[in-house]
Amino acid sequence: MVGLSDRNEQTPADGEPDGLAAEGETLLPADLEKGPLRRCIATGTVQPKDGMIRFVVSPDGEIVPDLEERLPGRGLWLSGDKAAFTKAIAKNMFAKAARRAVRVPPDLAERLEKLLERRCLDAFGLARRAGQALAGYEKVREALKTNQVGRAGPPYLLVEASDGSPDQRGKITALAPDMPVVDLFDAAAMAAALGRENAVHAVVARGKLAKGLARDSARLKGIKGFVAGSPPAGHVSNV
Repeated sequence: MVGLSDRNEQTPADGEPDGLAAEGETLLPADLEKGPLRRCIATGTVQPKDGMIRFVVSPDGEIVPDLEERLPGRGLWLSGDKAAFTKAIAKNMFAKAARRAVRVPPDLAERLEKLLERRCLDAFGLARRAGQALAGYEKVREALKTNQVGRAGPPYLLVEASDGSPDQRGKITALAPDMPVVDLFDAAAMAAALGRENAVHAVVARGKLAKGLARDSARLKGIKGFVAGSPPAGHVSNV
């Protein structure tokens, strides 16, 4: 268990305390066990940062997404959902949280969506090149039945084309009903990411790439404004 005294020794890269971004608040040890927490500037709720998006103010005063969470400056954290994003813009909450005048680009939502899409597809393609992902109906079925993605290890995440056959998707997901499913991209986008002519079904092995893909897909799903109350990061959807 991490004690309160340990918390004072931990300093994340963005300079915020390893817990609440707000000053003067103390977390109980039980809260610290959940991992790094941040307060959403729109809703005021405190939650694990894995389900959130970090923004910073650029040198010229513009709000920019920091998906890598490495840019210098104070982090402005938003819940990864459309409602929080819309509220933050409508009520000028970026400026209030930054305590200064800032410029919010009119296309910030579209820019963020494209960045998240690119991150997801890049991670997906990298997993395939690293031997941590398999594509193809029969290969995916075999991986789920044997609980093994080639030599990479057990499966962690399914990627299904949004325009794929509902019948075949149902047969795949029935083999792993509790496994997270990413279904945000059509077959053409999946194929392009994998360097294939066609891709409808894929499975990604457990590991850093799969977890990153699950997290970014969950954030992308929230920003796109999909059904409210969608599962948290790591559980993009379950068919």
